[in-house]
Amino acid sequence: MKTAIWIPDAVFNEAEWLARRTGKSLSQLYAQAIAEYIARHLPDAVTEAMDAVCNRLGSDSDGFASAAARKTLEKQTWDRAIP
Repeated sequence: MKTAIWIPDAVFNEAEWLARRTGKSLSQLYAQAIAEYIARHLPDAVTEAMDAVCNRLGSDSDGFASAAARKTLEKQTWDRAIP
């Protein structure tokens, strides 16, 4: 999608320098930067995507995998962080 935005001169100049240095167009650089920003600020999106995949795959349980996971978890010590 084509859009118009305002960017401070200093940020634009640094973005232009980085784009040249990495061999990317400004559009590629901005798109990647926005995608990374969104990924950092929408952590629930990963969980939602994983839930969607699990729902699509169904609830068939692999007995061996469940038993192995259970044994691994039983061996773990769960330290609670103290603020």
